[in-house]
This record gives sequence, structure tokens and C-alpha cells, in this order.
Amino acid sequence: MASPVTTKPQTFRVAALYRFTRFDDPAALQGPLAALCCAHGVKGTLLLAREGINGTIAGTDAAIETVLAHIRSLPGCADLAPKTAWADTMPFHRMKVRLKKEIVTLGLPDLDPVADVGTCVAPTDWNALIADPDVVVIDTRNDYEVAIGAFERAVDPKTESFSAFPDWFRSYRADLEQQRGPDAPALKVAMYCTGGIRCEKSTAFLKSEGIEQVFHLKGGILDYLEAVPEPESLWRGECFVFDERVAVGHGLSPGTHALCRGCRRPVSPQDRTSPLYVEGVTCPACHDQRDAASKARYAERHRQVARARELGIEHVGAAFPQSDA
Repeated sequence: MASPVTTKPQTFRVAALYRFTRFDDPAALQGPLAALCCAHGVKGTLLLAREGINGTIAGTDAAIETVLAHIRSLPGCADLAPKTAWADTMPFHRMKVRLKKEIVTLGLPDLDPVADVGTCVAPTDWNALIADPDVVVIDTRNDYEVAIGAFERAVDPKTESFSAFPDWFRSYRADLEQQRGPDAPALKVAMYCTGGIRCEKSTAFLKSEGIEQVFHLKGGILDYLEAVPEPESLWRGECFVFDERVAVGHGLSPGTHALCRGCRRPVSPQDRTSPLYVEGVTCPACHDQRDAASKARYAERHRQVARARELGIEHVGAAFPQSDA
């Protein structure tokens, strides 16, 4: 479900999008798409692969609509519905359209997430599904994302990257089926992620592993937080997002976490009171992993960013990291 679009003067529209579809020749799509984005002042990153398209772009409302119209003309993309946010300043410094083996890296380039995926569940139906004790609920995000918020009953794989998920699941499944015993009913699994792309691809992986009853949350956590009122919600905590908001809560209200510019992970209000937290440099999670030279470099970058902000000019070091997650 796309976020409502309300035009605001002197602001940039940020559109996050993905679609699993079949592109026979993604290289042929790269040049025209990049040229169109650049011609209209759109910046960000788009990934193209045989399995589809993924990325985040920003520009004026009219420019984004022009680019989206072009993307919707591509095979299988006619009903593409991006998630929209607004920024007072351009959040990206350049436009990149990249060719990849996968639009979200699971490490299985031969997996076909178009031909066979699990059942997509609307946010309004998600509570009933995950409340079923026979359903195993799995969070497909990275460990630092899960740490600040998750659904009730969700299993945390504690993975550092999405590409670690297949090995984790195979090990977890073996242990789980041993506990369940040979007479247990067929395994049912519900999975979720931030915006839907990782959990959707995960269902294709599980089906390739022989699990037929697999479900994923349509639009991910973000659509759920928009659609389900907080009193009815089974979400606990905040949701990490890969933009300058850092984290959001119910109704996509601003969260309480800041971003560590040293390790790019969310930092809670409590952690920001720690002597190991140095704004723009380190947080308790990465302080002991950085040497003095790295800390000095980060501190200088932070000084330059602050000075650029005072002068009202852009500084490349202020950009939020782009993610294919």
C-alpha cells in the first residue's frame, strides 16, 4: 500500500519501491532509466536484475511521477505502489542505476521469487495469522533491526545480513522438526520485514526447501504500522528504517532512536547517555571496535558536516546509507 501523497512546497518526495518480475535483459533497461532520472533531477539508487527492480529515489513530486510512470511501463510493474516519504533537503547526492544478480541479496541467484512465492497477507489480517500457536513467526531482518522492535512471538534469527538467512533457517528447521516429532502437522511459517521485499523473497526460498504453507506480510512492518491502530497492534517497539528518520512507531510517527555515524546502527536514548556514545563518531555497540585513527576521521567528518549545516550547504558525509534491504 502506498503512503498518501500530499504535496508540500520546497520539499523532496522520496519513493521506496520494489517489484519481483521477469526482466529478460536488465542491461537494456539500465541506460534509459538512468537517463530519465538524471534529466529530471532525480537522485538515489535503483537496482536491476533478472528478478526485478528495487531501490529508493528522491526528487520533486512531478519528477518522481515521471520516473514512476516509466517504471510502471516495464514488464510486470504496471501496478507498482511505492512507499512515499518527504524530505526538506535532497537525501541523495547522485543517481545510480546498477545491475545486480539479485535485487535483494539472499546469496541464491538461481532462486525464482517470481514463479513460486508464499501467500501474501494484508496488514489487517496479520494479527489473526500470527496469533495462531501453530504458526511459526520469523523476523527476516538483521539483528540490529530486530533489537529495537518486533512482533510478539517472533523468532529472531540474529543474522548480521540477509544472505545468512538460508543457512540459519536450514539449521533452525532441523532443530524445530526434531522437537515437533514425525507426527506433527505440516509446518506453517509467517515471515515479515521492513517493507516486504526480504520476507517475500524468503517465502520463495522456503518453498524451494519444500515448505508449502508460507506467508508474508504485505507491505511489511511499515504498512502494518500505518493500517493497524496501536491499541490493536501486536508490534512492540520501533521499526528501523533506512533513511534519516532512523526509526518509526505506530502511524509512522517519528521514533526515539538516532543513527550512529560510525556503524550506521540505531542508538536508543539510553545508549546516547553512555560515555561510549560520541555524536557522529561511535556508540556503545562500536566504540571498542574502532581504532583511534578511525575515531579521529569520523570526528573530523562530523565537524565538517556541522559546519556545512551552519553555512546552509550540502556535505556528502551527511548522507544516509543506501540499503538493498
